[in-house]
Amino acid sequence: MRSHPVEGARIGLFGLLGSGNIGNDASMEAVLGYLQARHPSAVTDVMCSGPKRVTAEYGLDAVQMFWFDRHRDRLSSKPWNLLRVPSRILDVFRVSGWVRRHEVVIVPGAGVLEATLPLRPWNTPYALFLLTAAGRLFGTKVALVCVGAGPIKKRATRALSNWAARLAGYRSYRDGGSGEAMRRRGLDAGDPVFPDLAFSLPTPGEDGHGGGDWSTIGVGIMAYSGSNDDRDRAQDVYRAYVEGMKGIVCSLVDDARKVRLFIGDTDGSDDATAREILSAVRELRPDLDETWVVIEPVTTFREVMESMEPLGAIIATRFHNLVAALKLAKPTIAIGYSDKHRELMADAGLAEFSHSVESFDPGVVLEQLKDMERGAESLQRSLCSHNAALAQELERQFDELDEFLFGLDLVRHLDRASLEVETLRESGGVA
Repeated sequence: MRSHPVEGARIGLFGLLGSGNIGNDASMEAVLGYLQARHPSAVTDVMCSGPKRVTAEYGLDAVQMFWFDRHRDRLSSKPWNLLRVPSRILDVFRVSGWVRRHEVVIVPGAGVLEATLPLRPWNTPYALFLLTAAGRLFGTKVALVCVGAGPIKKRATRALSNWAARLAGYRSYRDGGSGEAMRRRGLDAGDPVFPDLAFSLPTPGEDGHGGGDWSTIGVGIMAYSGSNDDRDRAQDVYRAYVEGMKGIVCSLVDDARKVRLFIGDTDGSDDATAREILSAVRELRPDLDETWVVIEPVTTFREVMESMEPLGAIIATRFHNLVAALKLAKPTIAIGYSDKHRELMADAGLAEFSHSVESFDPGVVLEQLKDMERGAESLQRSLCSHNAALAQELERQFDELDEFLFGLDLVRHLDRASLEVETLRESGGVA
């Protein structure tokens, strides 16, 4: 049951937003869509890692999450770089002051409670801890909505992440594995599980049939160099991944299929890896028409979906490339680096098509693609039905979020504030 729109609520969005990660921005867009549909008069602003982009693309007031990052261009030389960690003391006051100005703060999706990619404790874990601690201190409701979580081996990183989760007023996870990971980390609060927020976004075309041209296959590329625990062998991990993806692309063109390469992060690293693979394939197949393997120019989740829509199937590494493909009901194969990939694929009925990034075989992937092609119609019908169920689940998530964020206490608080302003106006105290 939906709550009534709340007038004038001050809502903050917080996270690694606007910094080039297409999936994170898709989660933010989903929450913005929810707020616009249900609480159109709410006043929303953002504290994030890419405020300029958020303001330019979404028209929202936005501020930098960390003080040092705000001055990165001036302080990037080595002596000044020593200020990075000490400057986090300033961030205590910056984050606290920002939180205090809001009734509600939402962390929209993303893997904020995991460390499947390299992560330092004084970055996201520290920022989340400051956010949720300030929320408790100042009575601001903080919600971690459909976030990802996982095991974290590094003690400091795990401690900050755990405290951030404990201090949040509301938590929901984007898959059961995330909830189980937090239980094993000592937080067993029975928090709900809902689909990834991106499944609530509009789908291009909206026919949802997933049909496409099987002569052209999409391949999602990532600058993958291992997890937080692989720092000492990052280059070896990266080289093995690139060699494997070259093998997949070469196998596809040898099977007379064109290839479209996709990225999932616009900070330049994914693009550089895609170009490296493209260059290698052209060198290995010198007679290949250059139009057969190209990089798709995408910067948003919608652009990813629009570029995938005409294709027959998708093979991808980045999590939200997989989400985009499944949302389009495309036959999809995952080259995954975490449990979240396996769980996403299993939930869609595609468990056998999920491979580990550490051990995938390009030949096996090509054979599975042929199997998928033979059963494409049935698979696409199944995915369409699955997507409809996911959309309904996310409506329940938004209902639940309404209840927590905009319950009677907040409505009464805002009504009192409105009454006080009106009284001041009548008495001449407000112009």
